[in-house]
Amino acid sequence: MVRTETIPLDETDCFSPFFIDYINKKEALTPFYNAFPTVQNFKKVIENRQFKDENRSVLVEVLKEQYRGLHINSEVSANIESLVDSKSFTVTTGHQLNIFTGPLYFIYKIVTVVNACKTLNQAYPDCNFVPVYWMASEDHDFEEINHFFFEGKKYEWETDQTGAVGHFDPSALKEIADKLPKGAGFFKDAYSHKTLADAARAYVNHLFGDRGLVVVDADHSKLKTLFSHVIEDDLFEHSSEGLVAKTSSSLNKLGYKTQVHARQINFFYLDKGVRERIEKTDAGFQVADTDITFSNDGMRKLIHDYPERFSPNVILRPLYQETILPNLAYVGGPSEAVYWLQLKGVFDHFKTAFPILMPRNFALVVPGVVSGKWGKSGLSQSDLFLSSEKAFEKWVKANCNHEISYASELEKLKQLENSLKNKAEEVDPTLKQHIEALHTSFSKRIEKAEKKLVRAEKRLHEDRKKQIESVKEVLFPGGSLQERKDNFLNFYLHDPEFVNKLLKAFDAFDYRMYLLFQ
Repeated sequence: MVRTETIPLDETDCFSPFFIDYINKKEALTPFYNAFPTVQNFKKVIENRQFKDENRSVLVEVLKEQYRGLHINSEVSANIESLVDSKSFTVTTGHQLNIFTGPLYFIYKIVTVVNACKTLNQAYPDCNFVPVYWMASEDHDFEEINHFFFEGKKYEWETDQTGAVGHFDPSALKEIADKLPKGAGFFKDAYSHKTLADAARAYVNHLFGDRGLVVVDADHSKLKTLFSHVIEDDLFEHSSEGLVAKTSSSLNKLGYKTQVHARQINFFYLDKGVRERIEKTDAGFQVADTDITFSNDGMRKLIHDYPERFSPNVILRPLYQETILPNLAYVGGPSEAVYWLQLKGVFDHFKTAFPILMPRNFALVVPGVVSGKWGKSGLSQSDLFLSSEKAFEKWVKANCNHEISYASELEKLKQLENSLKNKAEEVDPTLKQHIEALHTSFSKRIEKAEKKLVRAEKRLHEDRKKQIESVKEVLFPGGSLQERKDNFLNFYLHDPEFVNKLLKAFDAFDYRMYLLFQ
């Protein structure tokens, strides 16, 4: 086990007010979701979740097909089989196919869904809860997934392949795998698969298969067939555009900045090497940046015959997920949680249950050496989230041998101002403004002198400043949260039990920042 401490997220200054208000259950946001993510609230969600037996059968059939040829253990196999049962439900997280898993929080997402299902299975023994990783295999933003950071170095994949990244040939990534230390060999095996989607399924199964995690690739004609009614509605009726705009307007009026915007058509045209927006024209439809066109009748026929050619954007991907999975909750990061709040109207329109929105676990892994350095400074654990400059200034004020605060002098100056104003009012009230202006002027000069004094004191403690900066660079590389930049291999290769320790340390229903001391 690792030693853990937790800090409220609103004390880290790392998250938007929108997200903080959600996890703090601000009343104004309650109309935008059905239930807050507590174990107790799942009871009602379970009772109300309706999911067709036909969809369950299709899902299991597709999963068995996708796992064919991959060695899976009994936990995964049992979970796949269980999904035909009306008492079996999923808890899902989704993420892009970042090479070598990308940033550390990808691992945190999956740990969260695994632990959530474990807790729910204990709380509701009459049901079965299956953790699911939804691969964003249809995404085409290659630049977002083509790199990762290991031991301070950026590893990057260059290729001229285009279209949905899940279709890419990943074989060139074996060369990067060869450059990594012993212990990462399972990635080389994974990248021997034909597509990036198959490779991701392989390495995620290697890491989490023993926990029963099921990997779903929704880029499949049989699954898209279950969604064809939404595809047709979006292309011809454009219902989602107005529904999202209405909800976004309501959130904007409450002072929240919304993140996603619905288009008239919220589907891409997906084919080999192509994923481009579908646009309405006078004659029918046009695929952006191509010569591909369709008449209205031709488009309806395409939806019927080749539903796999339609790839939902950020607006309709969540609805697609809830259409093909018997899902109860979605586990996401802070940006995902708040953009889902814009979508409840779309779910209501299509009579689809809106899932519980669970924030993933958040964590800062603090190596022993780093923890020792910080402990010697006398600064608190919450001070880790201050900027280097502010943390150093706090240390200086707490540890210098001289009085460098002019707070008492400023207080005396304020008292003097009040005394002078009282005397002035007895003679000429118009002098009051003159005295206030003098006070403001002198206060600014004193504050300026204090800043100079602090800077002078700081210069006497350059070694401590460098120590604080070195700690911050380890925990906040490049000024970013560690979990948003560093790859899990930075820890896993030194400690093969790293993932298991995360599974033991995290509580999926604890929405605070974990500090994990190694």
